[in-house]
Amino acid sequence: METTFSVWSRILRSHHVPFSCVRKTVKQFKALAHPGASFFALLIFVLFAMSSSVSAQQSSRESLGLKIGYVSSDVILQQYPDAVEAQKKLESLAKGWQDELEKMTKELQEKYAAYQKKEGMMTEQAKLQEQQKLLAKEQEINDFRMKKFGQNGELAQQQDKIMRPIRDKIFKAIAAVAKEEGVSFVFDKSEQLLVLLYAESRYDLTFKVLDRLRRGE
Repeated sequence: METTFSVWSRILRSHHVPFSCVRKTVKQFKALAHPGASFFALLIFVLFAMSSSVSAQQSSRESLGLKIGYVSSDVILQQYPDAVEAQKKLESLAKGWQDELEKMTKELQEKYAAYQKKEGMMTEQAKLQEQQKLLAKEQEINDFRMKKFGQNGELAQQQDKIMRPIRDKIFKAIAAVAKEEGVSFVFDKSEQLLVLLYAESRYDLTFKVLDRLRRGE
């Protein structure tokens, strides 16, 4: 399996970047990268380092045949009807489970309050039995929470089931627009990722992607 560095070496060479620039870029990449660095942050470094290295030897980036575009996934998800409808379904599902969780929690709080009121008049054995019931109820709530909202819980499963086809459509549309526009790389300018440091609006492909999605292409 190729390492991250060998992959970017191959990418740089595929755009006819001199080997000396490739070696220098990858060396800088290794020096600055750290275990917690994100994939996109590393990719940005490689692309910017590549551009700076090549600019010293060639008059313009266009001579490389390299064109970069970006989209805002936040805007796409907020305006693409299929994504909006899917999000409503997931929110409705989550709300139903959250309401049930709050109901169970309220019942436990009421049982605990009732236990505290009569605790002073109970035998040790009765106290132990009541405490075990409360603990069992608390465990039931925790199990319900994990089952519905855990990392591999029902909400996560439903999210994957509902959103996967939509993500596939979006990626397909991005790829199609990128091909039409002659774009080599497409970044995501979203609030979560924050991987785009600067971009001119003429390279924004967001609404071209949205237009293609709305046409069902």
